[in-house]
Amino acid sequence: MIDLNDLAPDDQVLPFTVEALDVRGRAVRLGPMIDEILRRHAYPDPVSDLLGQATTLAVLLGSALKFEGRFQIQTRTDGPVDLLVVDYEAPDRVRGYARFDATRLRDDMSTADVLGRGQLGLTIDQGNDMSRYQGIVALDGQGLEEAAQQYFRQSEQIPTRVRLAVGQVMQTNGAGDLAPKWRAGGIIAQFMPTSPERQRMMDLHPGDAPEGASIFEAHEDDAWTEARALVETVEDHELIDPTLTSEALLYRLFHESGVMVFDAASVTAQCRCSTERIVTMIKGFPPHERQAMIADDGMIGVTCEFCSTRYQVAPSEVDA
Repeated sequence: MIDLNDLAPDDQVLPFTVEALDVRGRAVRLGPMIDEILRRHAYPDPVSDLLGQATTLAVLLGSALKFEGRFQIQTRTDGPVDLLVVDYEAPDRVRGYARFDATRLRDDMSTADVLGRGQLGLTIDQGNDMSRYQGIVALDGQGLEEAAQQYFRQSEQIPTRVRLAVGQVMQTNGAGDLAPKWRAGGIIAQFMPTSPERQRMMDLHPGDAPEGASIFEAHEDDAWTEARALVETVEDHELIDPTLTSEALLYRLFHESGVMVFDAASVTAQCRCSTERIVTMIKGFPPHERQAMIADDGMIGVTCEFCSTRYQVAPSEVDA
């Protein structure tokens, strides 16, 4: 049993650097935030696990934005979960949902099984006045960890290692009752050398690889080999342990080389939906379609896919 008084800070992103290994990265711990998202949807466990991993990945990547924009992860595949969307709206808001076929799910399915084959899209949206950037990774039976690493290898050409974990932990609540709570955690480490010798490896093929170009495979630097091997030792239970801080985990990994952490940033589960947005959306439909939306009680009912909030809108509000 885990007592509330023993818990480490949750729902945070902790940037770090290991200068001796030319590594930069971020560690994420998600507690009440991911529990709120997954419990609102009440998906089957394999779907919740996948959405939890995607949310953690979105926080790991989206928290690197230096502007107030939006980072989105979206998958379209032939698996039981054929559509998955997670939005990270800088600086700290997250929402997500999944569309799935319950008849094709099994409890023993891995993330890769639930995803199937298709595409993973990573989109950076800087607002109406700026162009959007989207990177596409083919999903061919791999999980989100491997797909993210494939993206950085192909598009950014930055050696990257990602670890993601999701699970339920029995915790006591404020009333002292024991209950399962969803938790998630992750870590991303990237090799970003500053020395001329190591930088040469990164400069050979900079930028986004054009379609059809061969993917540059660098000879791995000893420092990156060591850093990657250390990150690969992280176990799932360490990433979701409510009593293990991100600082303590990073010290476990890199104390011999020396790790420096920076100020942690908070993240929260918050949807962008509102009555005003719902009314605006309904107004976009032709009059005959709006009429068909009216239920027997005379109201138009709309459920937000991201947060499962149910809105009841009077037709007079739309007409106005």
